[in-house]
Order: sequence, then C-alpha cells, then structure tokens
Amino acid sequence: MTNSKSFVANFVTSLNLFCGFLSIVYTSHGNYKLAAIFIIMAAIFDTLDGIIARLLSTSSRFGVELDSLSDVVSFGAAPSFLIYKAYTYQFGLPGIIIGSLILIFGAFRLARFNIMVEDLNTKGDFTGLPIPLSALTISTLVFSYSTDNGMTQPFDIFIIPLILLLSFLMVSKVRYNALPKLKDKKIKEKIVLFVTLIIALFLAFATNGRILFFIFLSIVLFGIFRHLYFFFFSKNQILETTQEK
Repeated sequence: MTNSKSFVANFVTSLNLFCGFLSIVYTSHGNYKLAAIFIIMAAIFDTLDGIIARLLSTSSRFGVELDSLSDVVSFGAAPSFLIYKAYTYQFGLPGIIIGSLILIFGAFRLARFNIMVEDLNTKGDFTGLPIPLSALTISTLVFSYSTDNGMTQPFDIFIIPLILLLSFLMVSKVRYNALPKLKDKKIKEKIVLFVTLIIALFLAFATNGRILFFIFLSIVLFGIFRHLYFFFFSKNQILETTQEK
C-alpha cells in the first residue's frame, strides 16, 4: 500500500518533468508563450506533488531526489533555454553564458536545498530564492511581453539585470516564506489566502496574464526589502545596546 501511495506523488512529479521537456520542445519551435505556459504548469504539478506526499504520508528521500531532478529540467534548463531563444541569443557567446545562469545557479540552489531539507521542514522560511519562483518570474515575463520576433520594448532592457538578480538570489542567504502546509484543522484560516488566489487568477485573465509577472516580481523584491530591513534593524539594535553599556 505504501508503494502505491508513493507512486501517486512520484507520478505527479514526473508530470512536472514532462512539462519541462515540453517547454524546451516548444521553445525550440519558437512558440515562446506556450513554452512559458508549460513552465507554469510544471510549477503547479511541483506544488501538487508536495501536497499529495504530505496527505498520503509518503515523503521519502527518493521523492526529494526525483523532485530535484525534475526541478533542474523544468525550472532550470527550460527557463534558461526559453530566455536564451527569446532574447539573449543575439549577444553570441556572452548571451549563451547569461542565459545559462538560471540553470547553473538553480542547480546550486537545489543542491543546497537537498543538504538542508531536514532543517527546512522545521522552519517557515527558505534560504535563498526557490528555483520555481525564479522560473515563474522568467516565464511570466516571456509570456506577457514576447512576440514571435522576441521580447518587446521597453521590457527587454530589464531582462539581463533580472537574470543576474534571480541567479544571485537563488544562492544568497535572503529568506523567503514557505507556502503554508495543508492541514485540515487550518483550512478555515486559509480562506483569505484562497480568496486572494481567486482574485489573482481573475486579474491574470483580465490582463492577459501580465499581472502574474508583477506578482512574482513583487514577491522576489519583497524578500530583498525584508532582508535589508532586518539587517539594518538588528544592526541598530546592537548599536543601541552597545551605547547603553
């Protein structure tokens, strides 16, 4: 029975991997919007496999490793190849290097996560930007502001700085909140979150998906601002304590 339960979560994880593969295929065909959609779908399956594993109590080391391997493809290789084909290809070798950063630093991020995974299960925050959030920021940007000829102006000028920022944040010590765990006794407390998601989905359809990019970008920037706030706040506290002594 345990093996059959594990199969359900692992199958959903494989759907995440398959969506990453499809994204790469459609990127190679020049269909950037559909490629971006498959990255978003991969993120949905990535969220679902964790929920299913917790509900069925089938979390395992094998599942963690399979999930990481899937994430390298769906949230590392797929968005890197997508942003390369949509924009950075025009810069030749430097464009290849810049385009690969999401993949390379994403792999570092996942390796660190696997080492710290036991500690992370007991904490409410992630150390460094989660790789799915990085991929969603890239994919929603491409989905919202790309054409068959590449990225539209003026958003194209922000692409390289955004790639560098996301790559750095994935291996940084900036903390990001984990999603709330799914527990029956706390379902009522998630009503506000559920309503917020419904509003976000409505706005996404109303704005042709463009609001999603700004939502994910806001989450990325919020982590930076929060990190700076606590850094300076704790520094001031230490200074005040020293002066009092």
